[in-house]
Amino acid sequence: MAGPLTVDIVAPDRTLWSGTAERVIAPSVEGEIGLLANHEPVLSLLRAGSVRVRGEKGDWSEFPIKRGFVSFDHNIVNIVAEPAESDED
Repeated sequence: MAGPLTVDIVAPDRTLWSGTAERVIAPSVEGEIGLLANHEPVLSLLRAGSVRVRGEKGDWSEFPIKRGFVSFDHNIVNIVAEPAESDED
């Protein structure tokens, strides 16, 4: 079995989620992308939608975003995104 993914999801002003996960699903501009361990390297823009993370224990976390980008290489996922609820200011 492949090892876990190391995932960091950050907004411009804070970390939204950081840890290890089994999979990540993100809304790329070319369609939804699912990332599992040992996936090919990816660099993609993200459109409005939800980033979903399945933790190693099977729990799901969801993060609504307006836009962003995802990079994936060597089982490391980095997502920089503008949260959909950022109109607090």
